[in-house]
Parts: sequence; structure tokens; C-alpha cells
Amino acid sequence: MSREILSTQNKALKINLNHKIFGTLAEIGGGQEVARYFFRAGGSSGTIAKSISAYDKKYSDYLYKGKAKRYVSKERLVKMLDVEYNEVVCLLDAERGEVSTFFAFANTVETINFRKDNQGHGWLGIKFQHEPKSPPNQIIMHLNLKENDTILQQNTLGVIGINLIYAAYYYSNNIHDFLESLMDNLTSDRLEINMLSLEGELFKEIDNRIISLLLVKMGYTPASVFDRDGKIQQPSDMFYKKNIMLLRGSFRPPNYVHFDMLKAGFGFFKKEVGYSRDNSLIICEITLNNLLKTQEFNEKDYLDRVNLLNEMGQNVMVSNFKEFYKLVQYMTSHTIMELRLVLGANILEKLMDDSFYVNLKGGILEAMGRLFAQNVKLYVYPYINHNKELITSSNFVVKKNLTHLYNFLKQEGKILDIENVKKERLYIQSEDILKCIYYGDDKWKKMVPVFIAKRIEERKLFGCSN
Repeated sequence: MSREILSTQNKALKINLNHKIFGTLAEIGGGQEVARYFFRAGGSSGTIAKSISAYDKKYSDYLYKGKAKRYVSKERLVKMLDVEYNEVVCLLDAERGEVSTFFAFANTVETINFRKDNQGHGWLGIKFQHEPKSPPNQIIMHLNLKENDTILQQNTLGVIGINLIYAAYYYSNNIHDFLESLMDNLTSDRLEINMLSLEGELFKEIDNRIISLLLVKMGYTPASVFDRDGKIQQPSDMFYKKNIMLLRGSFRPPNYVHFDMLKAGFGFFKKEVGYSRDNSLIICEITLNNLLKTQEFNEKDYLDRVNLLNEMGQNVMVSNFKEFYKLVQYMTSHTIMELRLVLGANILEKLMDDSFYVNLKGGILEAMGRLFAQNVKLYVYPYINHNKELITSSNFVVKKNLTHLYNFLKQEGKILDIENVKKERLYIQSEDILKCIYYGDDKWKKMVPVFIAKRIEERKLFGCSN
């Protein structure tokens, strides 16, 4: 059955008329936009125990138990939820705890300023009971506000807040409807949801990494990021003022070539950018196209690869970027220092093929302008061609009409060859590994690190039946 999409006002009214739902609203930075919808819908006294907006930092610190390093942050949001939820339960549980499902909704938001020189963004969350007397569940999200006007951003904030509360109470048992309903009465040009975390007994069967992938698949965000421990991270926080080396691949499975690209590339990266643990980040990126078979979403295949990369000690990003220049635009839209992309010379050949850029008004010139921002360089890893020749960025054949452009990029140091590679491993191809696994040929074990082979056999990954 198709899901009925209510207007924001009708969602607020339905919540107000549900006398089991009762709690508090705490909103900082973007105005009391969520509370406004409840009050305008009518019957809000049946839902709202308290509405508060502590704009002054001293008041906020007093109410939420201490100073914050940043007031628009996940840490601040969690404190707000904890304080507000504990307060409403402490004050009202004896009186109405047998019949009420208590909640605390909070947001801390930065809207666009008068000069329009900042990025509107914010954290929203709800801590709530699904049944009376049950332990609380918690939903936290981060969003970027895209509209170029404060009033428009405030209205969007009100809509997404109502959607979140409504989804928590009415769609928690159906994750597809839950996610779909978050964008009711909204469009992707108004906001981006780039981080979503669901916790508690109600969501114990849900893997938040799958949720992050679905955000990308559904077009809510262009990319989701996981740290080496597999924890979901907000990209702006993770990338902030970092030198980043990024390797794009399918990693199906991670093999010795991937391992050598990371190791040799890192050796180069370390010398060039002045590496330290605090100022640098290595990321393995998997494009969404590599996660999907036709239009099917294979969540197990996705989790297998993320787990293997995490066990290699790697951070992982999942994106929907097909073109490299779009990937670069996304990365450089954050406050980063230097960006280095590691890619094979065979990919560089495609990158320098102007037939891939016919949809751009400026063709390959526009694409190269977007790709080679001031802080971006390519690290090129060699490959063996069908004539068994070693191909690098220095000897691969460029179309005649692009020779001057390519030579310019080389002379400017924008395209660099990775040195000290293990040439004896260049024959390894992911397709060959998968074929060997499928046909039960143990040759594949020599193409991947020992611990990866062990994990594949133990977990019967990629069709392995040994």
C-alpha cells in the first residue's frame, strides 16, 4: 500500500491529538520553528509540556550543564536531549507515566547570516519512548541548509523537525517509510541530510551503516563517511583542516594492488604534505555504482567490503559521484588543506578522454578546471597493458588535441607518478579474484593479503564456499 503524505500542519495536528505523546521542545539558533507548527496546528497543550529557546550562551551553559566547545554540534545536541528528557520524565512520570510516551526534541542550528558568507547547518534529534514506561530510543541527524535566505531556512527547519518527530512515532517499525517520510513536503535543493543515527531497543536490528548508504542511494546526501572503527562521522567534522589522500575503488575484494596503492601512495603523500596523525586522513572511497547490481541494493555485499576495509585500518566513504571532478568539488567544499587522489594510469586515460565531458558546456576544459583546484593533485599508480608494457602518467598516449593541456598539467606538478611500487603485483585484477573464488580455484589467495583471505573464507564472502 502507498504511504499517505500529510501536510506538515496535519502531521503536527495528528501528533497534538495523540494524547500519549507528551514532551518538550528545545530549539537554539534557527528560531522556535518546530514549536510554531505545533502551536499553529491547535491542541498543542496535549503535546507540549515545555518549549524553550536558550539563545544566550550563559543560559545555555547553565541549562545544559557546562560550556560547549561548539554550540552547533552533536555533543551539544546530545546534552540538550539528555537534560530535557530526564527533566520531563522526572517531573511527570508519577503523574502520567502509565499512559504517556515521553519525548524530548532538540535542535541547535546555524542559519545563513546577513552577509551570506556561511553555510547554514544544524543538528536535530529526538529522545523518546515508544511505549509508556519503556526505555528511551534516540534519533540524531545532521543537515545542511541549502537555501540562500534565513526565512526559507527557518521554514525548512520547521518542516524537517515535524517530519522527524512524526517518523519517530509513526514509522519506526518500517525503515523505508521512516526514511522516505523525512523528506515529506521538502526537496533535495532545500536541504541535505548527511548523517543519521538510530539508537535504542526499537532500532536494535538496524545497522546505521546501512542507513548511511540509504541516505546516499535515496539522494538525501552525495556521500556518507565512516571512520576506521566503522562509526558514522559527519564529513565537515572529520575533514576539517586535514590533508586528505583518497583512493577510489570497488574493493571487491581489497587485494594486494589496493594495499600497494595505499602504501606507496602514502609514502609519497607523507613526504609531500608534511604528514602527522593530527593533520592527515586516508580514505577509501566506494562509489554507489559499484554497490548496486542493476537496480538492486545488496546490503550484505556493502557491509562485507566496509568491514574488510575497516579491518585494514581504513576510513571509508560511500558516494554517488561518477565523475572525479564532482568528487573533488564535494571534498573541497569542506574546509580541507590538501587533497590527493590516488588512481591507476588506466583510469587516468579515461579521465583525459574528452568524450566523457560532452554534457559540460566547457567540455574537458571545464572538467579539468573543476578537477584541478589549487590544493588538488593526482597520484598515478602504473599498470601493465595488454602488450605487457608498464604504463605510467609519463608514457601513456594522450589524444593529439589534448597533448598541450596534458603537458601543462604535468609541468605544473598536478599529475605525479607514484614510485616504489611492487611491479610483480600489477597483474592482479579484481575480476580474476572473483572468478577464482567462484570456481573454487585457490589461486585467489595469493592475490589478497593473508588476513583478507582468512576473513573471506571464514565469512564465506563473495561467493566463497570453502
